[in-house]
Amino acid sequence: MNQDKIIQQTKQWVQSKLDNESSGHDWHHIQRVTTQAVEIAQVEGGNQFIIILAALLHDLIDDKVVESEEEGIKEVTNWLVDQGVPKKEQETIYSIITTISFKGGNNDPVTSLEAQIVQDADRLDAIGAIGIARTFMYAGNKGHLMHDPEAHYRESMTVEEYRQSPSSAIGHFYEKLLKLKELMNTNEGRRRAEERHQYMQQFLSQFYDEWGNEVPF
Repeated sequence: MNQDKIIQQTKQWVQSKLDNESSGHDWHHIQRVTTQAVEIAQVEGGNQFIIILAALLHDLIDDKVVESEEEGIKEVTNWLVDQGVPKKEQETIYSIITTISFKGGNNDPVTSLEAQIVQDADRLDAIGAIGIARTFMYAGNKGHLMHDPEAHYRESMTVEEYRQSPSSAIGHFYEKLLKLKELMNTNEGRRRAEERHQYMQQFLSQFYDEWGNEVPF
């Protein structure tokens, strides 16, 4: 098994699938997550081949991106088989990519170091300046409001509520993004999340200052 060749071919395949994706889960997101995962692994350890493949493939089964999670899983599984990835590694990658998503905070904590690293890398790309940009991109893609001053933000949600009940871009900060710093798994993930979390808080403060009160006409 030529690991470098498998990684390169997987990069090309994923890029071909996500190049024109417009919800913030595009190829550039995958690149950033993979880079962060490798950097975290250099500090924390873990099997880099597993980490890289899981980071590259994680959004190809996400129902925010694909029409059918089941079909996405089948496609990814077939890809790994065709690339000659051993069964044990296939199962580990499958376990990672099916358990790291936030989904309203309903998933159990991941346990393997590789899953923790990929999850941290994915969550880091959901916060900070990039996370803010992706939040508004996703809201626009789904037709959600930028901000609803009358909204009551949900502390807990089922998977169905998280996916199907529309929030606003600003609401997403309270329902997910501001929670992620405390949900990081690794010391390096927590260290990287701190600055990004503070940046989001500063952004929200500035946003509310600029939003102001409604002007009567």
